Parts: sequence; structure tokens; C-alpha cells
Amino acid sequence: MSSDIVVAIDIHGLKKTFEAEKQHIEAVRGVDLSIRRGEMFGLVGPDGAGKTTLIRTLCGIIKPTEGSATVLGYELVTQIREIKPRIGYLSQRFTLYPDLSVDENIEFFAEIHEVTDYHARRNELLEFTRLTPFRDRLADQLSGGMKQKLALAATLIHKPELIFLDEPTTGVDPVSRREFWKILSSLMHEGITIFMTTPYIDEAERCGRVGLMNGGKILLADTPQNVKKTMKGAVIEIIPKDLNAASDALHKRPEIQEVQTFGDRINVVATEGTRPEMVGEWLRGAGVTVESLRPVEASLENVFISLLKEGTPVEAEEGNG
Repeated sequence: MSSDIVVAIDIHGLKKTFEAEKQHIEAVRGVDLSIRRGEMFGLVGPDGAGKTTLIRTLCGIIKPTEGSATVLGYELVTQIREIKPRIGYLSQRFTLYPDLSVDENIEFFAEIHEVTDYHARRNELLEFTRLTPFRDRLADQLSGGMKQKLALAATLIHKPELIFLDEPTTGVDPVSRREFWKILSSLMHEGITIFMTTPYIDEAERCGRVGLMNGGKILLADTPQNVKKTMKGAVIEIIPKDLNAASDALHKRPEIQEVQTFGDRINVVATEGTRPEMVGEWLRGAGVTVESLRPVEASLENVFISLLKEGTPVEAEEGNG
């Protein structure tokens, strides 16, 4: 059944609430979302936005309060037994066993998933993640990046059609992050659907579609390029001689909605109709020397910050994300 479907995840009005310490917490508030088979979907948002609760609900770990969803063609609540063998979940708290070797950890998760003839698959995954030279090393002796690759190998041992990754590269060094993303790209070529959360905007850029979640709601979901087109106002890049003086002067202008510093330059988001030459005049009037000034395309970060300012306030949720 699941191999014939086009839509991997289909969500309608999904809600999840928690009762804690006499508080009624709405962690997920009426989410509607559809993810196609073979797609890589990236979900970003601040801590407490509802990302982890949404993933845990779709994995069948917690039950939704309201709404409906299908995963790989199966109904989430009534057919969870059909869903679980077909999905993989790499959580923020994924636990490797420190006193077991790389080989033994994968063997342990193979047994959990009732994979009996796992040796060839394990060898394939070790080659795939470049962990073959370390197969006898204890998990506790691996670097952070290698631990994440081992966790991914354990998640893939039963050949899932869909994997959920909850901030899989958080705390991983940049080189290991790049290697991890090469692995994810290879998984996409195999037709595996990937639903991931990430705190990194550059990772969101690599996804086929990206969504922004805040206050339990998905504020938008589209391709990175289309998301950028939703930006209201002008984005202008400025290279001033004095960054601090320029930033102070820009913050005083009501037309400037956001000021972001990147190294030796400043990106500002200004109200529609604000031209770069106008910004240059304001800065020179404040005694700031401008070395370069030009309009630039909005980044995902620009759009997300703007949407978060317009969107619902952040609510606490069960879990970290």
C-alpha cells in the first residue's frame, strides 16, 4: 500500500495540548501540511515552537488531541502498527549505548526492529557513513559527528521509507555537518522521504521545501525561493566605516525595521519604498562614512525574523523544540 502513494504525510487540523501544573499548553495548534514522497522538508522555528511535539505525534509516540493525519497512506491513530515499521526517528535525545561498539549498537537496533539478517545491511550502512574503520570502537569514544552518523545508521537499519530527524546536526562541528548532509543527499537519491527540524538557516536552504513554525502553528511552507519572495520591504546591504555608529544611527530611523550585522557589513530591512540612496543620506547625515551600499535579495533569515515578529507569540511545549 505505502509504496504506491504520492503523499508521504498528510495532516489536517492537527492539535496537541498538554495539561501541566494547572496550565493548559497548546503545543500544536491546528497544523495543516502535506509532504510528498521523496521530498526533503525542513522545519525551522524557535525553541518551544512545537516542532518536536509535531514530530513525536507523527511518529505515534504521543497521540494528537484533535485533527487527523496519514503517514505513508496509513491513518495515524488507528494504523500506527503499520506505520512504525516503515519509519525511522532520530530524536534530539537519541541514545546510543556507550559501552557497546559501533557494530554492537547497530545490532541492538536491528533486533529492536526485528531485523534478523542484518549483517549485509550493517556493512552497507557502515560504508555509507564511513564508519567501517571504527566498527570495533565503543560509542562513548566517538566524536560528536561520528555519534550522529552512528545514530543515523541505527535509524536506517530496517530500511524505512520515511525518516524523521529532530535537529540531527546540533552541536556537531562544521566538517561533520557537511558529511552528514552528503549522506542525507544520498538518501534522497534512494527515494527516502526526509522530515527534519533544524536550527540552521543554511540547512533549511538545502531542503526542497521549508516551513516556519511558531507558537504551535506553521506560518508558511514553500520552497526556499518562494519563501524569500514573501518578504515585505526592502533589504539593503551596507558596508560602513564604523559598524557601531552605523547600527546606532539606523536603529533611530522608523523606516528601518531590522538591523542585522554580518562581519564587516550590515543588512537592514526597511519599509517598502525605501531606496538605498535614502539610507545613505541618513547615515551621512549622522556622520557615518559609507563604503558600499546596495539592494540585496532577502534571505530566509530575513523572512523568518519578519514572520516571527508578525506571528503568534512563542508558547512552551512538551519537549525541546
